[in-house]
Amino acid sequence: MWLANGFEIKKTPFGDAVTFHDSDGLTQAICQALAGKIGILTGVELRYIRSAGMGLSQPALGKLMGIDGQSIARWEKSGKVPRWADKLVRLLYAGHAQGNEPICRVIERIKTVERIVKQRIVVQEDRGHWTPSVQESADTIAA
Repeated sequence: MWLANGFEIKKTPFGDAVTFHDSDGLTQAICQALAGKIGILTGVELRYIRSAGMGLSQPALGKLMGIDGQSIARWEKSGKVPRWADKLVRLLYAGHAQGNEPICRVIERIKTVERIVKQRIVVQEDRGHWTPSVQESADTIAA
């Protein structure tokens, strides 16, 4: 993938840095190009569509596809994406990108459930009064 324009190279104290104009639009354009390309997606391309394009974790995409997240991880690592999975991921991405309501609703629901599962309720006592709070687990913060 080569960018013809839409970026700037800036000098920083740490060396050259690249800034992009409309990074969300760039991400969407890359995902659209990958979803429409000829040939099976590579593991890296699958990971990009999953994470940048749909904002899903490996387990979340697995749940959406009716398989376990380890299969997604294996495909991304090995680069060997089954043909059926390639087609399904492209369809899911296209539906999500075009705002297909049922697909978007399911993806958002899976993201919400995953986020809730990674939260913990912490109850603290202070001078005889208990106060609950919802905190993100270390897994969620690191992601």
